[in-house]
Amino acid sequence: MEYLVTMTTRVPGGTPAHDVENVRAREAAHTRDLAAQGRVLRLWRPPLEPGEWRSIGLFAADDADGVERTLASMPLRVWRTDEVTTLGPHPDDPGRGRVPLSESSQEFLVTLVVDVPYGTNAETLEEMTAREDDRARDPAGKGHLIRLWRLPGQGRSLGLWQAAGTRQMRDILRSLPLAEWLTGETVPLTRHPSDPASVQGPSVSSGSTV
Repeated sequence: MEYLVTMTTRVPGGTPAHDVENVRAREAAHTRDLAAQGRVLRLWRPPLEPGEWRSIGLFAADDADGVERTLASMPLRVWRTDEVTTLGPHPDDPGRGRVPLSESSQEFLVTLVVDVPYGTNAETLEEMTAREDDRARDPAGKGHLIRLWRLPGQGRSLGLWQAAGTRQMRDILRSLPLAEWLTGETVPLTRHPSDPASVQGPSVSSGSTV
């Protein structure tokens, strides 16, 4: 299974700088080991306010206990709190490693919620859903949709996308057949220095753990 983890680190006041650097260095080394084991798939940084220390990771584990053991093994856990979201399989997910990362594009995490208008008949819903399924395969084929998962709750999904920038990402979402029924949140990402894809170089495909 795959898990999205938001990791927030708060270093206690008065902690010597050399202690912080020591823990960060051990964290980076341990993250490389976890990536080699297939447990850390990707790492990003979301937009941060001054003084914030936060990252987002895509992890793989057999179950919730397994991902907790992985997180507990990381040196920064002594100062960190983790928010774990279980990601369910989505039928339109291109699949791990299928869509290559583009070095000229920016990645985005997009949470989408489908709110079907009251009174929509079953035939219209089936037609719109079929069009959406076809459209999902189109951006994946064009290299925009990297991964797609189901989120807990009715009609909720999470997509990892790449685009030339915020404007193109907005245009892609507006072109979806269900756009009028969709609400959600788009988070622009930058790669974390310990992101397995960044460490291994630009030829690596999304989700590779080699």
